[in-house]
Amino acid sequence: MREIIFDTETTGLDPRSGDRLVEIGCVEMVNRVPTGQTYHCYFNPDRDMPAAAEAVHGLSAAFLADKPRFHEKAAEFLEFIGDSNLVAHNAGFDFGFINMELEACGLDPVSKTRMIDTVALAKVRHPGAKLSLDALCTRYGIDRSHRTKHGALLDAELLAQVYVELTGGRQIGLSLAADTNQVLAAPVERPVRERTFRPARPHGPSEAELAAHAAFLETVKSPLWNE
Repeated sequence: MREIIFDTETTGLDPRSGDRLVEIGCVEMVNRVPTGQTYHCYFNPDRDMPAAAEAVHGLSAAFLADKPRFHEKAAEFLEFIGDSNLVAHNAGFDFGFINMELEACGLDPVSKTRMIDTVALAKVRHPGAKLSLDALCTRYGIDRSHRTKHGALLDAELLAQVYVELTGGRQIGLSLAADTNQVLAAPVERPVRERTFRPARPHGPSEAELAAHAAFLETVKSPLWNE
């Protein structure tokens, strides 16, 4: 099962008000295991970068000025994601920006039937708890010390680890399904040992044992049971 875990960075919060996509990072997973294949690209949004957005991801208009426009990389991006399900944290936000950019290129939007939202998964798994990516990394002991600002590929890599934990942990990758081409070892035949059964020993004391016990009690000086 192939899935793409991804994250985006933008100029703001609302694609309908003129905000644009400026970065996307994708991590490929097969059967919940990262394959090492990734996709990452910055985009020139052809507009200014609001200070509030730059404070989050650190991407300035000057840095993005020589980067490709989304339409120049759209085919490359679509080829990488293929028809796989797409996993994101607060996925509706990311889908909104990707589909806005695709529609601006005259391309079909990505169907939301492919969308998996890790915020929704976390709400079910941890009701009432903090659901930010940072909070979930802390909960699952995922190291994010190298994350000083938001970055699409870095956040996608962290989210991939969180997603594994939200969907059953590392155990899920240990399946012995036939399509993994794993061969099970043949059972080892062990020799059967002959066992000699002995009759059960009587549990009551013998007359000799009772006499020995009485003789021992006679040697006890000032026993507590006589007080």
